[in-house]
Amino acid sequence: MKKLLIYILPFLVALSSCRDLEEINVNPNLPLETHPQFQLTKIQWDAFREKAGTGPLYATKMLVQTDGVNSGQYYQWDRGSFEDFGNLRDIQKMMEEAQQLESNAYIALAKFFRSFYFYSLTLTFGDIPYAQALQGETDSNFTPVYNSQKEVFLGILKELEEANTLLSEEAGSIAGDIIFDGDITQWQKTINAFRLKVLMSLSHKVGDSEFNIKSTFVQIVQNEPLFESTEDNAQLVFLDQEGNRYPEFNSSGYGSGMYMDSTFVKRLQIHQDPRLFIYCTQTKNAKEAGKAINDFTAYEGGDPAVPYSKVNDKALAGNVSKVNERYHKDPTNEPMVLIGYPEQQFILAEAVVRGWINGDANAYYQSGVKGSFKFYEMHAEGYEQYVDENAANHYLALTENDLDQVATAEEKIELIILQRYFQTFQQSGWTAFFEHLRTGYPSFRRPDGVDIPFRWIYPQSEYNYNTENVSIAIERQFGAGNDKINQEVWWLQ
Repeated sequence: MKKLLIYILPFLVALSSCRDLEEINVNPNLPLETHPQFQLTKIQWDAFREKAGTGPLYATKMLVQTDGVNSGQYYQWDRGSFEDFGNLRDIQKMMEEAQQLESNAYIALAKFFRSFYFYSLTLTFGDIPYAQALQGETDSNFTPVYNSQKEVFLGILKELEEANTLLSEEAGSIAGDIIFDGDITQWQKTINAFRLKVLMSLSHKVGDSEFNIKSTFVQIVQNEPLFESTEDNAQLVFLDQEGNRYPEFNSSGYGSGMYMDSTFVKRLQIHQDPRLFIYCTQTKNAKEAGKAINDFTAYEGGDPAVPYSKVNDKALAGNVSKVNERYHKDPTNEPMVLIGYPEQQFILAEAVVRGWINGDANAYYQSGVKGSFKFYEMHAEGYEQYVDENAANHYLALTENDLDQVATAEEKIELIILQRYFQTFQQSGWTAFFEHLRTGYPSFRRPDGVDIPFRWIYPQSEYNYNTENVSIAIERQFGAGNDKINQEVWWLQ
């Protein structure tokens, strides 16, 4: 017995020492796990700033360039980027951590942000990797198969529905949330507003029984939480401190070559829209002549369809407006809205006109316009008087802005889309461009013979590293070798 004890004791000591050593060898500065709240903050920051920048404003005829050819202005782009998959990898990590903790709130938000990025990617390209995407680390799958665009949309809508359901069963607060300070109901409203946006994107597919677009739309409107005012906007508020300022603050892009587009300026003038004063400056000559800020004749843009040198001549003569200085000189400026009350209301107005839901299209339309005015009354410092409640009521009383004065359903949709377009300046990324592709409104001026692209070409990296699958996707959609910007994609057919 003594011999046995002599042999067992060293073994137990050794075993205990091994466990202690394993614990000691865990580096506290390199944690193997993290709470999803720490990932959520960065994911939100990236997503809400994702569509910042002036790039889309050239394609949607809000800006022109006078010191060179801007590819967006003349629709000369080619390849797009899959960089959104980098953000999706972060979301995947949050999803994995949330699943380990069995935290439905973070799982729901992961599903929402997945839907946000996959929605953007499929509108940009068409078919994309979806079901097999993001499996490089878990399954060593570095060459994912492409899903059809229809399959991607079905998946997006399913994930959004699941996200809403998960949150409806949750209570408490979501830590790490920099948008709504943890308010679960506000996230439900955001998710459901985004569901309406995705469904409206599929207006060409309303007859497809796999989507049940009308019935799903009705169910959301009747039974789910939605935005009730501009105060509900899903928006990122900026602070005047390093790393937290407005994305365009101190941007060098607002130099001598960037000016306002004449088609955008004229549309605002025709509708006597005071947001014109918030979006751009008076021309140099108008300012020197002492014209008032609210004098619509004090603003003018450059023609986006002529050679840039001609617009430059007009600008040098002092007859073209620039972007309002608030966008690049105010460190906080205005929040960046991912989706908000005004957009939701315009979607609801269009749904009434299309016969998807019952209701008063004009009431939805007016609340959308008033919501946009209210946003700028709250955030456009020094311009509040031009967009207050009285200004909004006056604006809507004008014949050209009164939806009830419009005769046909198609003309009503045109006016609704125009108002949705007006409130996207420096907001919403490529939304206005995709809405133009879906509806044809508003028209985009361009040189004769130039067609508006439907999509972007797949990244070169896919040709290099996922050749077989990208080739199959191209052939399935457009025919072999037809990865071109003028190929119409499924959602528009």
